[in-house]
Amino acid sequence: MIMSRRQAIAAAAAVMAAPHLGRAQSQQRPFRFVVNVGLQNLDPIAGPSFVTRNFGYLVFDTLVALDGQGQYRPQMLEGWEVSADKLSWSFKLRDGLAFHDGTPVTSEDVIASLKRWGARDPIGRRLIAATAELVADGPKGFKLTLSRPFGGVLEALGKPSVHVPMIMPARIAGATPPTQQVSEIVGSGPFIFLRNEWVPGDRAAFRRNEKYVPRNEPADGLAGGKIPKLDRVEMLTLPEVAVRYAALTRGEVDYLEYAPVDLIPRMQRDRNLTFAKAGGRAELIYAVSINHFQAPMDNVLIRRAIQQCLDRNEILAGAGFGNELGRPDCTSMLMCGAPFESTAGRNVIGSPSIEKAKALLAEAGYKNERIVLLHPLDSPLLNPFGSVLIERMKQAGFNVDVQGLEWAAIAQRWFQRNPLDQGGWSVIPVVYTGFDMSDPLSNMGIGYNCTGSQPWGYCDQRITPVLERFESESDPDKRKALAAELQKLATEDATFPIAGQFRSPAVWRSELKGVIDFGFPVIWNIER
Repeated sequence: MIMSRRQAIAAAAAVMAAPHLGRAQSQQRPFRFVVNVGLQNLDPIAGPSFVTRNFGYLVFDTLVALDGQGQYRPQMLEGWEVSADKLSWSFKLRDGLAFHDGTPVTSEDVIASLKRWGARDPIGRRLIAATAELVADGPKGFKLTLSRPFGGVLEALGKPSVHVPMIMPARIAGATPPTQQVSEIVGSGPFIFLRNEWVPGDRAAFRRNEKYVPRNEPADGLAGGKIPKLDRVEMLTLPEVAVRYAALTRGEVDYLEYAPVDLIPRMQRDRNLTFAKAGGRAELIYAVSINHFQAPMDNVLIRRAIQQCLDRNEILAGAGFGNELGRPDCTSMLMCGAPFESTAGRNVIGSPSIEKAKALLAEAGYKNERIVLLHPLDSPLLNPFGSVLIERMKQAGFNVDVQGLEWAAIAQRWFQRNPLDQGGWSVIPVVYTGFDMSDPLSNMGIGYNCTGSQPWGYCDQRITPVLERFESESDPDKRKALAAELQKLATEDATFPIAGQFRSPAVWRSELKGVIDFGFPVIWNIER
């Protein structure tokens, strides 16, 4: 049964009304963490949202993992060997890997999973396109032979965020198109999903995978030993910010994916609460998803006019990030504080203004065409950003048709290409992490160029050859120069305009031990 918003609020109130838990009960009660939006999609390949990624890391596992220092390390793999020309890679799975249905993880499962992921993800598509052969070498080994240089093999296999190359059984991965949700959730990760307890959009439950064999190294970021120390985990969505805050301070929940920004000063004075400190790629960035398939958004001047509406100071302040949490001076699509940070394109977006937006609309010959903006009302991060965006677009002269919806409904419409009068859309305010944006091959405004595989549909022919050079390059300095050129081109074309980088830290009960401060919920290694 899917609960209504009223029922969800009533359920949250019931949690709040429960009596305080005693010490013994506290040790036995489930670990509860609150995510920003409800879990609707369970497939980490078909699902494009953070909440699906968070879900995936509990249930599935990855071949390669990113550690806290930004290094890519073996996870499901025992290791790898690479030829001198870096065109031939040999991988071997480590011992003890098994799916939740009891079957061992084999190289056939890996190959089927990578091919499905590679048909969906921008880095995956490029890796598969550069692959001459991906074949099994016994039940635990597989070989990747490249047809041309590809400078980011490990970065691709260890991609930490949407879409994560998580491994599932070949019988499932091989039978399900990448845009269609799998019908069965069978992973090999540290927790097992209790599907019969799932209430879509509200809560999901997991139990510890007692047969999971972690690596011997200490847990570090997404790498190292994933030791599931909690018997039961519950992922919750509490729609009201005040309810989230009260539930955390009273101990009815343990962890909030994002601290309520307006309440952070008060919460920082509470010794029972600990805030995340991760920065750089762990930070977030506001952006505008523009539907390039729909007129008039296919006109670059119209897109540049929207880009000029994005006053980062006003947007961040309006969302509560106008203090030390915000970086309004940052103009890098590839994230400030990340490896490919750049000021390229700053001359285009460094000083946005409504007057510039009006001039661009006039130059474009804008005739008051309707612009459908889908406003995420239930997201504490996106709702205030959307409100500022709407007001500034109206000031610039856009005819904005605001349609306020819950994020789950927006996510379903996002991938449709219907005309506006049949449920189509023009603009959606969005937010992404640096894990998604800091690599040009996965960046939402660069890496999807001319693929037609994403909802925003941009295609700038100038970007394609530069992306190809970046893809094949291994030299760090040359890759950084190419990344800057890509950022400049994407900014000029307003493929995916950015609107301000900021920190929205997680917060958890200080009684918890072993919490990994990484930038999104990492549930293994935690204990009370």
